Parts: sequence; C-alpha cells; structure tokens
Amino acid sequence: MMKIGIVGGTGYTGSELLRLLVRHPHVEVVAVTSRSVAGTGVADYYTALRGEIDLAFSTLEAARLSDCDLVFFATPNGTAMNEAAVLLEAGVRVIDLAADFRLKDLDVWRHWYGMEHAAPALVEEAVYGLPEVNRAAIAGARLVANPGCYPTAVTLGLLPLLEAGAVEASQLIADVKSGVSGAGRKASTALLMAECGESFKTYSVGGHRHQPEIRETLQRATGVEVGLTFVPHLLPMVRGIEASLYAPLVRGEVDVQALFEARYRDEPFVDVLPAGSAVETRSVRGTNLCRLSVLEPQGGGMMVVQSVIDNLVKGAAGQAVQNMNLMFGWEEATGLALSALAP
Repeated sequence: MMKIGIVGGTGYTGSELLRLLVRHPHVEVVAVTSRSVAGTGVADYYTALRGEIDLAFSTLEAARLSDCDLVFFATPNGTAMNEAAVLLEAGVRVIDLAADFRLKDLDVWRHWYGMEHAAPALVEEAVYGLPEVNRAAIAGARLVANPGCYPTAVTLGLLPLLEAGAVEASQLIADVKSGVSGAGRKASTALLMAECGESFKTYSVGGHRHQPEIRETLQRATGVEVGLTFVPHLLPMVRGIEASLYAPLVRGEVDVQALFEARYRDEPFVDVLPAGSAVETRSVRGTNLCRLSVLEPQGGGMMVVQSVIDNLVKGAAGQAVQNMNLMFGWEEATGLALSALAP
C-alpha cells in the first residue's frame, strides 16, 4: 500500500480527497494536516467517514510527510510552493490542487496571484495534470499541477476544435457557471444562502485568474495562439460547472460530432453525448466525468459546445486521484468508478 498525505484536509477539496482515497485499493492515508483542528479525529470532523478512517488531523510539523510516497496539497494558493522542494528532495511525489505550479509564465502568475513565486525552479519541472493532454508526462512526473475547475471544463470542450483547426481561435467565448463550493470553504457574506440563493450573477468579468490558465493550456496543447473571452457566473447550487463555449467555424465541411467522438473515444472520463443531446450538471454530480454536447445551431457557422463537470471531482480531487493513478502505473480509473448522485 502506498502511503498518502494530505496537506489541508478541512477544505472542500481536502474532504473530497478523503472520500475518494479511503476506498482506493492501493493507498493508505497516513497523514492529514490542519492547524485549526489538529488533534481532532478525521471521522469526528467528517461524520460521513465514520468507520472509514482511523486517523486524527495533525499540524504540518508533526505530520512526517517525508515518510509518504505522495502528498496532496489541498491548500490555498502560495502554500505548496514553499513546501514542495523539501518533499521532492526526500523522494516524495507531490500533487498540488492549488495554482502554484499551473502557469509557466511567472510574470503572469505574479500578476494574477499577487505574490512572488517561492520556487521558480520547480515551475518548469511541474507537469500540468490534465490527463487528456499530458498523460505520458504525468506518468513520469514528480510534481503535478492539478488543473483548475473552470480550465478543465473549458479546455476539454474546446480542445478538439482547435486541434483540428476547425474554428477561429482568436474569437473564443467561454460562458461558464459554477456552484458555490467552487469558492472554497470559508466564511463569506456573498456565499450565504440568503445572499446567493434564488439569484444568479456574473463575477470577475473584467478578469479572472483562470483565463490565463485556459489560454496557456490550449496554446501549449495545440500550438495555436488563443483569444478568449471568459465570463464566470455563480449559481445557487453546491456542486457543478456548466460551460457554454462558442467558437466560429472556419471549416464548414467538418463533422464536429465525429471529431469529438474520435478525439475522446479512448478517454475513460470524457463522455461525448449523441448529437443534439442536452447536458446537465446533475448527470456528473459526484463523478469524475466530463460530459460534452456539440451543436451548430441552425447551421449558422457558430459552434456551441456544452461541457459539464463536478467542480470538486473532475475539477479537483477526482482528477488528482486520476493523476496519482497514472504516476504509480495503476489503472487510470482505479477508485473512480462513481455513479452520479441523482436526484
């Protein structure tokens, strides 16, 4: 059994990691850190895990993470970059679920995250953890940057079109909606039910930090410079992302449905729905799936792709487990055979 540590176990991504890892057949969670509840039993804090795990939260200093085979960082931005080097030197592999190693351009990273990077030498080594693009590199990686939730949904939706040169890459639009868990587990007036319930709003329209991540990922994957208008919205639900993606076609003769089906035929966690199907977030709730629907409405030359994921699973913890499976040479879907929670 591989020994696994989780740094930051009391956030939503940390709790989702625990939900997935306690049933994984090849790993044992041996350390979960939290400064705020150190000493508290994990199953006492997360009662849904009663009988699943016999472990208490510990401080980072007491966790003995160097004894682990792999450590997940489910922490705020700026944490993993200060801790990863020591673990890597000790032979521990690292998956960061925050943004510390996602962007290769450190000037862009500094602009969007408001701090100097503490480990620039590791940024170039880090592999961006989107298996549908970087599967081989992930398998050999010591350090994986787990993608953001919005970038996962948007990238998977646009990738086949850009790879085929079927759309005008300079005029892409991503109109994306997320449940409130995407904002993290923190006290915030804007996230109170009385504030966000029965309402629907945009935010960060002038600029969102996931926009440069999407652009960089698509450009690295396709070699095409991308122009992207990205508008995020907050929905009054807990889980889920729906991305409505718009791209002008430049090759009218392309069979887009066949293009998507061929691109993702062998991908265990991307499901291309039959032509004309509608997508809904509840069809992926609690799963590691991305479901896609493609359409050219009224033959008007504008491609519309709808992409849905669970932001806490394929958008975070599930994709991190998928990456872990690749890093250790296990079947990619191990521990991730999950059915959607519906209703």
